[in-house]
Amino acid sequence: MKFSVGDKILLKRSGEEGHVIALIDKVMIEVEVNGTIFPVYVDDIDHPYLKWFTEKKPAKKQSVAEQLPVERITERKQRLARGIYFSFMPVFKKDDFDEVVDFVKVYLLNELPVDIKFVYDIKLSQQSEFKHEGLLHSFGNVYLHNVPYDLMNNQPRFHWQFTDINNKKMAVAEGVLRIKPAKLFEHVNGAMFDNVPSFSYLLLEDFLPVKERPNIVVPENMVIGGVKQPAGKQISEVPKHEIDLHIEQLISNHSKLSTDEIMKKQLDTLEHYLQLAIMHRQDRLIVIHGLGKGKLRDEVHNVLKKTTNVGRFKNEWSGRYGFGATEVYFKY
Repeated sequence: MKFSVGDKILLKRSGEEGHVIALIDKVMIEVEVNGTIFPVYVDDIDHPYLKWFTEKKPAKKQSVAEQLPVERITERKQRLARGIYFSFMPVFKKDDFDEVVDFVKVYLLNELPVDIKFVYDIKLSQQSEFKHEGLLHSFGNVYLHNVPYDLMNNQPRFHWQFTDINNKKMAVAEGVLRIKPAKLFEHVNGAMFDNVPSFSYLLLEDFLPVKERPNIVVPENMVIGGVKQPAGKQISEVPKHEIDLHIEQLISNHSKLSTDEIMKKQLDTLEHYLQLAIMHRQDRLIVIHGLGKGKLRDEVHNVLKKTTNVGRFKNEWSGRYGFGATEVYFKY
């Protein structure tokens, strides 16, 4: 079905009406509904007048007010695998005789059958550039903001936090996404080559239940954060399922630290959360070390090889971390 800019549209799933803002490609357009602008697939919308002309009018009754027919809502098909995603849509501008990326539109996509609360914060050099929080219904999406392409090339960190608002037994999920310039360029070129309007990053596959944590008592000769702990001491700190060893995530002011001091802080942090995970009998841990020259990654792997309760670990490509993280699996 063909649409033009300015056409009125009807969302099949919710029955809301809006109008076309821009044509993205053959399968996706940008619409405005109730003051909100977002992309939709052509299959998910209709022309309102088709509904007006095809609906059967109910027979008129003398004594009872007419009852309007209830529209059957068509369930939207999932476009991505189950999970919650950031979706990035490059917007181009003319530069002499070529087109270059001007800015990137950021969307949050919820492909889970649950309503969520989200907190979003994009930071550059520890300074917040834009922050937003709100609610997002199941299988819905929301436009967050535009990010200038120059800022995207400076590797901002996209901080996120999600809560299943209908199930308090599910733990709050949070994390950080960072896209390196080379990978960003690859994504933009890939989207152009595949003739798709955007590229997406999976942030969360599903919520995990909150685990009740028993009182943990430090055994003999336990070292946490490079410091030997007294036997019998109770540990109340909650372990993490993901740790980021980039020094700017560990220390706010690290400019005066030497390379050796930075490495020591990173490895002490690794051992700290390894031991916490082991004491809480955690099944796995993701360690973000980045790429760089691979020195930190190699040191992380050396520590893991010497840790008794580490069953195995792998440093493989993932859509979220690239090769910049190692997944650790524990054995007990």
